[in-house]
Amino acid sequence: MSNGRKIPSGKTRPQILTTAVAAALLAAVYFAAARWGLHLAFVNPSATPVWPPTGIALAALLVLGYRVWPGVLLGAFLANLLTSGSVAGSIGIAVGNALEGVVGAYLVNRFAHGRRAFERAQDVLKFAVLAGLASTTVSATIGVTSLSLTGFAPWAKYVPIWVTWWLGDAGGALVVTPLLVLWSARSRWERKGARLEAAAVLLSLFVVAEVVFGGFLPAQSKHLPLEFLCIPFLIWVAFRFGARAAATAIFLLSGISIHGTLHGVGPFATGSANVSLLILQAFMGVNTVMALLLAAVVAERRRTEETLKRLAISDSVTGLANHRRFIEVMEQEMKRSQRTGRPFVLLLFDLDGLKQINDRYGHVVGTRALVRLAAVLRARCRDIDTPARIGGDEFAVVLLETEKTAGRQIADRITKRLAASREDPLLSVSIGMAVYPEDGQTVEALVQAADAGLYDMKHRRKPLPQAAPQPSPALDQMAQWAQYLVEIKDMERRLRRTS
Repeated sequence: MSNGRKIPSGKTRPQILTTAVAAALLAAVYFAAARWGLHLAFVNPSATPVWPPTGIALAALLVLGYRVWPGVLLGAFLANLLTSGSVAGSIGIAVGNALEGVVGAYLVNRFAHGRRAFERAQDVLKFAVLAGLASTTVSATIGVTSLSLTGFAPWAKYVPIWVTWWLGDAGGALVVTPLLVLWSARSRWERKGARLEAAAVLLSLFVVAEVVFGGFLPAQSKHLPLEFLCIPFLIWVAFRFGARAAATAIFLLSGISIHGTLHGVGPFATGSANVSLLILQAFMGVNTVMALLLAAVVAERRRTEETLKRLAISDSVTGLANHRRFIEVMEQEMKRSQRTGRPFVLLLFDLDGLKQINDRYGHVVGTRALVRLAAVLRARCRDIDTPARIGGDEFAVVLLETEKTAGRQIADRITKRLAASREDPLLSVSIGMAVYPEDGQTVEALVQAADAGLYDMKHRRKPLPQAAPQPSPALDQMAQWAQYLVEIKDMERRLRRTS
């Protein structure tokens, strides 16, 4: 029997083994977190205002998939069985916890882009509502009802137990899930010195949190409403370092504030332990949504700026650098060459016969010819070189730290690559070359020198005998489809006018 043999479910044995191991690990982590959380249960041994397992389960289902839900079920059952000793009640609570995670993961996947829920502001709001507020009602309702039916909770206390259960689960989903999901994805620091700055702001947040919740203040001042002092640091982290750092800062603040509140220190430790923790959870939930929203808005703005910058310096047809970017690169390389004393080469290309291609095959094939030439230029250049489309059928390549001989070799390889193409119509180019600083000291002078060589090549070429155009089924079909699309567009416009 081979290791890859399939079983009736359609999965291979290694896949089933991997799923079983993942579910077992999830059950162990869930169980440990649940046992810790149940130590903070005050209104009922099974209802706690601090419940990180909800966040662990939701993150696991988002990252690993629905297949690991048995791990949530097993971990919840064992944790509650050791707490209440009731098999029936523990089964009901475990089912509610597992169903809560599955429903939350489904809603986030369906409406908030799943693991990417923290990349856009609207998805962050959807996550907060669907996973933090909506799906957590499932576990609270099933769990408290199971306790009441089995006699482990009086019906008269149904509402306070339900509120405690729900708010504890909501806090776990909002604080723990973003942390685990964001750290499960690969990321990198975009700016130099970002790690030092992030460490500095997290250290500052730790110090301020200890002052507010750690009992550093005099006894008569330990309940002053100073929690707002932590908010600027959360804004700083979210604005500068994004959602992952913001989730880390929230988790750090949550741990310090829970510890302080349990020891009667901080602005929320003014009533019973359960009420104090519930108010703290509400505070942390609001700050979590605020920080993640800000991080998402900043990330969206940066992506928009990058897109606009890319569109501003790239050609929309070929994806190469455009004329603006070409001029920038030329000016930069002149300054670099003046510092290093190393030359660079400018190659200009003119695609021969583009008008004839458009007239014979249509503009779809003509555009395809531009893209083909761009692909050859990109393939035959180094990563440090800059190929560009500077207008119509004119292209350029800036070859960094290259001498004239090497420039000619690259130009020859480009022409040979075009000639070896099996795609119709065959393409050819006229080429001009200029070397900095030998052929000019300015952009205009270099372009004029290369342009002169390009047109000299055109004039020196012997006119080729004009063969009768041979039919090409593929190109003719492309032209027919292009004409067909034009006719459809005209028909749609006429229909809109008549309606």
